[in-house]
Amino acid sequence: MTMIFSRFVKDESGATAIEYGLIASLISIAAIAAFTTVGSKLSATFGYVAGQLNT
Repeated sequence: MTMIFSRFVKDESGATAIEYGLIASLISIAAIAAFTTVGSKLSATFGYVAGQLNT
């Protein structure tokens, strides 16, 4: 039983998958924030252009 427990403690293959998952989630959060910022600025720009075309 102690041998099984010691193998479980030494096994680090699951840690790598968790790290990749954390990295992917941080990248996706940063991408969502960037797209939101760019989207709102782009919307304001199109609104300005549409207003200038209407006058």
